[in-house]
Amino acid sequence: MRPSIKKASHAIARMLAVVALSATTLAPVESLAQAEPWPVRPIRLICGYTPGTSPDMQARLIAGPLSKALGQPVIVENKPGAGGNIGADAVAKARDGHTIGIIGNGPLTTAKLLYSKLPYDPTKDFKPITLVGTAPYVWVAAKSAVTGSTAEYIKTLRAAGDKAFYGSIGVGSGGNLGMEIINQQLGLKMVHVPFPGGPQILTAMLTGDVQTTLLVWSTVASMVESGKMVAMAVSTEQRSPLLPDVPGLREIGVTGVNLEGWNAIMGPASMPEAHQARLNAEIAKILHSPEIARQLRMTGWAVPDTSIKALSERIQSDTATYATLIKTKGYKLD
Repeated sequence: MRPSIKKASHAIARMLAVVALSATTLAPVESLAQAEPWPVRPIRLICGYTPGTSPDMQARLIAGPLSKALGQPVIVENKPGAGGNIGADAVAKARDGHTIGIIGNGPLTTAKLLYSKLPYDPTKDFKPITLVGTAPYVWVAAKSAVTGSTAEYIKTLRAAGDKAFYGSIGVGSGGNLGMEIINQQLGLKMVHVPFPGGPQILTAMLTGDVQTTLLVWSTVASMVESGKMVAMAVSTEQRSPLLPDVPGLREIGVTGVNLEGWNAIMGPASMPEAHQARLNAEIAKILHSPEIARQLRMTGWAVPDTSIKALSERIQSDTATYATLIKTKGYKLD
């Protein structure tokens, strides 16, 4: 090869190398980030509730199989307080790239309506990953107070006026708001009595201190199955597949209302979409596996639509459902 041709070939080779290097250097940062392995250390799964509660049990049910799927330990960390808001805030503020949380419907829907100084924004500070389980609330009454049909019991409550009492786990809880909707639509005047938790409400019902309540099925199941209480209706318009023998709200005269308790896996807003999508896919597989689905059903929870879209829509629709009622009642918790 002549010297001039050889020099030209070397020049072209150097130019092509520079072009290739430039293309690599200018590749989108997001593409490079997606190519990096993740997770590279243990995942924190924050639960804003005490051990033994439904979010805690569901978190621990998921943690083992999710650890196997991701190749890293998934460690459940309880941060209870303020109705789940403390745990939710910890997830919203996480910046380590390896923190997610299991959060109930309250901190994601009613919290911003009840607290003027909520430290996080439910609509801006999270990446929704998936719903974990949904459960209808069940309107129950002590067996001793029910002498006939649900319609006859409603007449009894209507006649009692403000001498009838219902219990809930606090102002702004799903049970409180659901019972207020029942009050409004059925023309009842039942008075709200807050309690620390579901077991205390059930004890008060057995002693006659309060007449009725609206709680998730897992809390009232033993009382209904033992015959000490009667399930009047579930909190959805149609009957629930979990309780096919219990009337839906429409059957007792309450329309346009579908209330359920639910828990969801959320990540901080800073979570890359690739990580969000992977977690959604892996957790969905776990939830729809026969054994996990069976365990959820046994504790009164149904496996819902696990898509990211379904969770986003549930947050929006439930917030809208509760907003008018909270404003009308003037509820505030700070």
